[in-house]
Amino acid sequence: MSTATGERDLTRLISGMRPELREGEYVFTHAPEVPPGVRPVATVAEDEAITIVCTRADADAAGLSYDYVAAWIELKVHSALEAVGLTAAVAGALGEEGLSCNVVAGFFHDHLFVPYDERERAVSTLEGLSAGG
Repeated sequence: MSTATGERDLTRLISGMRPELREGEYVFTHAPEVPPGVRPVATVAEDEAITIVCTRADADAAGLSYDYVAAWIELKVHSALEAVGLTAAVAGALGEEGLSCNVVAGFFHDHLFVPYDERERAVSTLEGLSAGG
């Protein structure tokens, strides 16, 4: 079991985030439980259903509905879960460009889901933020 401590300093988090675009199309969908054959990237247990983030192909194969097709960007900096400001800085920079951003925090990294058709612009925006402008 890893107890590695992540970065807490906002300046170092932003300058070291190294956004990496993952392959594929991803969707947010929901079901009472994760269907067989669906390999979730993330799940959230909500009162209404389980929110499932998975590949579009898995959702289509399982007959799951969705409205939003996203690209997955992983911030390669190891951010501490209690770090303050990274999500706000990233969402703010993307928001200024008119890009939505859904954030999922993992133990080691933050994962951003942005509009698929705007994925390159989102990465460019994040690289600009990381470079200081």
